[in-house]
Parts: sequence; C-alpha cells; structure tokens
Amino acid sequence: MKLREQAYDAFTQHLLERKLMPGQLLSQRELAEMTSMSLGAIREMIPRLEAEGLVTTIAQRGLQVADIDLKMIHDSFTVREIVETAALRHYIATASDRAIAAFETEIEDFKTRARHGMSAQLLAEAQKADWKFHDALVKAMDNRIMWEIHRVNSIRIRMVLGARIGLSANRLPIALDEHLKIIKAMRQRDVEASVAALHDHLASSRQRALMADFTTD
Repeated sequence: MKLREQAYDAFTQHLLERKLMPGQLLSQRELAEMTSMSLGAIREMIPRLEAEGLVTTIAQRGLQVADIDLKMIHDSFTVREIVETAALRHYIATASDRAIAAFETEIEDFKTRARHGMSAQLLAEAQKADWKFHDALVKAMDNRIMWEIHRVNSIRIRMVLGARIGLSANRLPIALDEHLKIIKAMRQRDVEASVAALHDHLASSRQRALMADFTTD
C-alpha cells in the first residue's frame, strides 16, 4: 500500500474514532504528527480528501475537517437511501437464503444479549454489526462506482451519528427491531416490504440527526 493510501486510511480512522472532530482546523504538520505519517504522504493525500469533501484547505490557516450542518445531513441521507435501496433490491434477487438467515441470527443474538443487560462493549459490537449489514448490501452489487459512493458517504453519515447522536442503550432495541423488520421481509423475498422497512429505518436515523442540536457539542 502506498504511503498516501496509508495516510488516507489513518485520517479516516481518526475521523471515525472522533480523534478528529467535524469543523476542526489543523495544519498539515499537526495532521502528520497525529497520524504518524510523513508530511509528504499527508500532502499527497489531501487532494483526495478535498475531492471527497472531507477537508477544505483554507489559505493561511491550514486544513478544516468537513463540518456537520443541516444540508450535509440532508444530502448524505438522500444519497444513502438511493444507494441502499438499489443495493437491497439487488441483494434480495441474488443472495442465498443462508446469507439472509445469518443476518437474522445475528440480530436475534444481539436482542438476547440486550435483554440481559447493556454494556459499552455490546453497543460497540452492535454498531459495528449495523454498518457491516449495510456495507454487505452494497458490496454484493459488485459495482465499484456504487461502492465508492457508498464508502465516502458512509464516512459522512458515521461522522453525524458518532458526533451527535450515536447508538445509545435506549436506541439499541429500536434499531435492532428496525433491522429485523428489513431482514424478515428479505427472507420472504418481499422487495417492496423490505424497501419500505429500510426507508423507515433510514428516516428514523435522519430525523434524530436533524433534531440534534448542531450549535453545541
């Protein structure tokens, strides 16, 4: 892997782990120190970050991490629904019963664990499984362009959810039920019911994001 690709991966990892915050200003040198990458590698990956809308270069001030505002939330969730709806339709038409059943088993396992008590580890694992499910739908399309759109947009979505609302103990049972509704319709190969359930799930996340206070942390 080239150094600029390693630098890009380090940047996005820091972003998703909230070591870099939306709207944060920093210099190229500070970013190099933070990611333990060379200044040359940082400079080489900046055009990619700018093209993806993840940073903006500000003259005399350095780099600014993409900020979260209402338009960014609206645009990101709109793109997400378009991509994932197409991916879901494709998945239902092509995936094996076994693959779909595996998703259902995983969700049921999380529901059982949640009934026995919440923990930070459980929430983290459930959040990871949530994204794994959505990623799997898009990956199954085997369409590089769609995947890149999804990958970059997912970074923005995860910035919003991680920085502002996240997956709480109160939210987890609701999110699990929303996923289970999608998956049960998938098992029946009911495309329209699956798409409707996905729409409801994404609309719920969008609404919570839009209702959050974006003026303070």
